[in-house]
Amino acid sequence: MNVFKPRETLTEQVARHIEDLIAFGQLRSGERIYEGAMAKHMDVSHGSIREGLLLLEKRHLVRNVPRKGAFVTPLDEFFVRSLYETLELYLSHTGRKLVRNWKPEDMAQLEDLNQRMRTCYEKNDLMAFLELGIEYTKASLVYADNYFIVSAIDDLWPSAKRCAFVAFQQGGNRILEDNLSHMEQSISAIKDRDEDRLAEILSRYALQQCQQVLAAIETTGNKTA
Repeated sequence: MNVFKPRETLTEQVARHIEDLIAFGQLRSGERIYEGAMAKHMDVSHGSIREGLLLLEKRHLVRNVPRKGAFVTPLDEFFVRSLYETLELYLSHTGRKLVRNWKPEDMAQLEDLNQRMRTCYEKNDLMAFLELGIEYTKASLVYADNYFIVSAIDDLWPSAKRCAFVAFQQGGNRILEDNLSHMEQSISAIKDRDEDRLAEILSRYALQQCQQVLAAIETTGNKTA
């Protein structure tokens, strides 16, 4: 039986395109986004761009400043530390629920995503690797049972992808290897139903990721005043 899936709205398509421009560094930290130029570039109306920017503000990638315009959210130390501290809190909380409640089909999905990410790593397909990483973490939220946490994490993914790309530019394949190692350790802890070990793995990884991103923005001068 086919399941009806509504097509992405124009606003969502616009937001996703601008999101990728920000995540992959084509729009830089603190840069102004000109509605007119973006509308011409995407061949859409100013209204569609404006709606997309409002959506991206909710996702923490854009700041809409009254009478001044829209700007890419600065990628500075405060932003990066806030992001990883929040992700650690949410994912540790939901990870404990997964450890207690997972079923064989859940584990099969996590292991499949891990294998697909390893294939992307071997093929040097960074874009697919990052998208699968988000899909993996979403799959781990199956037992979160908390509307606000799941909604909040959804809005944090674009920033997580942005930070991961910044770290990759500086650290290269070592960053991807760290991701895979973290994932495999997490799967092992989940299989063993070891809540404390999973929480420790997530905490250690969040700190490591945070430090890698901070080192990258320090090196590349991607800081803002």
